[in-house]
Amino acid sequence: MALAACSLEPASVAPAAAKTIPEGFAASAAPGSHASVQWWKSFDDPTLDRVVEAVLDSNFDLAIATARVEQARARAVIAGAAAFPLLQPFAGGTDFEIPTNAGIGAQLDELGLDDETYQSFGVMLPDRLGLTTWSLGSDFSYELDFWGRVRSSARAAGAERLASEADYRTARIGILASAMQTYFEIAHLRRQQNLAAESVAILDDQRQLAETRYHSGIAEPQQLYAAGRRLKAAQGELAQIQARAADAESRLWVLMGGYRADLADRLPGAPTLSAALEDIPAGVPADLLVQRPDVIAARQRMESSRYGVGARRAELRPSLSIAGTIGLQATDTDNWFDPDQWFENLTVNLLAPAFQGGRLRSNLALAEARLDEATAAYGRTVVTAVAEVEAALTGWTASRERHAVIALLAEQAFAEAELRQRRYLAGVGAYGSWLEASRARVGADSLLATAQRDLAMARLALHRALGGHWINPQANETGAIAGAPGEQGE
Repeated sequence: MALAACSLEPASVAPAAAKTIPEGFAASAAPGSHASVQWWKSFDDPTLDRVVEAVLDSNFDLAIATARVEQARARAVIAGAAAFPLLQPFAGGTDFEIPTNAGIGAQLDELGLDDETYQSFGVMLPDRLGLTTWSLGSDFSYELDFWGRVRSSARAAGAERLASEADYRTARIGILASAMQTYFEIAHLRRQQNLAAESVAILDDQRQLAETRYHSGIAEPQQLYAAGRRLKAAQGELAQIQARAADAESRLWVLMGGYRADLADRLPGAPTLSAALEDIPAGVPADLLVQRPDVIAARQRMESSRYGVGARRAELRPSLSIAGTIGLQATDTDNWFDPDQWFENLTVNLLAPAFQGGRLRSNLALAEARLDEATAAYGRTVVTAVAEVEAALTGWTASRERHAVIALLAEQAFAEAELRQRRYLAGVGAYGSWLEASRARVGADSLLATAQRDLAMARLALHRALGGHWINPQANETGAIAGAPGEQGE
């Protein structure tokens, strides 16, 4: 019992790099506990929610990840089964029949025990000897896990199962992020397509105005040619935007599991991205990094490697196993349940490795090297997570500042276009000035649409860097987004 309590697993030590967390994370942490929820709902876009539901329902990569999780769970059960005794009940019969002059009868005949000898004692042998035996019982075997080899192997498989489940959540977040990114791209391209069409119409009016002025002798040919070149360039840009939009829609089909004839209905003509302009909930605590599934997976694989070292060390120690059979045996089925017909056999083996050509020690060296690799991989994953959060926070701040500047520029361009329109309609302004101001307003709107897209992408990057969304559960009553059961951490 004392030996069974021993553990040959090395102590769990996190790499130094994994302990490096910027102080700014903790300084900005909001009080109270936090939990991950259905983070895509924070964009407050019903169309986006429908796209995400379709991806979750039909994406092939998610189906592959789900199958891998099921495989890992099955392997964990298989590894844990070795800790229990093996019982294998059996029931059967054996019918044995041979000629009397064959087998042992022939050997007795060689010793001089022939038919005449038997007859002298009044014994008559039949021509054939036969025996039918019925058996009912169970085989059993069990290895006493003194050194924790089976226990460590089961723990290693369990850690791999947890890592596989975390891999699924990593794939889930990555696939959803790709789908949302494609959705934002389609929204941006459709908005740009509308603006490009409007720009083409304005440039066509400018070309017609230049042609009229040229035929009236008040414009140079270069002005007419320049107006035509600008129109052709805008028309080419419109065609390019249409091609890019078609490509983005085809990529979204793949993420949704195949061609969707109703995709045009799922995606309105120019979805708004205003929901992405909302503030992120206050507080980005450092412990949110722990919910990142890739960090969880790396940690569990390090633990699995640590348990593997314990299992390989235990293989160098002696092992004690017990095996046997117990049951009832009779030549008549009526005596199957007669207690006097019981039988048993028991085997106890104490085995110790002596010489195996260095296989066991090489297995231990291999397990220790895998532990070193998994530890370094865990440290790299944590450092990468910290860097990604830092970059995502910086990108979010920069995108908001850029959007604010461009939004002000767009307001000014709109106000100038409105002023030029009123002056033209009042007869005190030139039509060409109004067209030029309208073109500038369309260009500012295009920059604003790009800034909105970049802002949505920046928020999406922050969600992905933190492994989802975040809330303060105490704020649920004040309107915080609540996740569905079973969706935490996803």
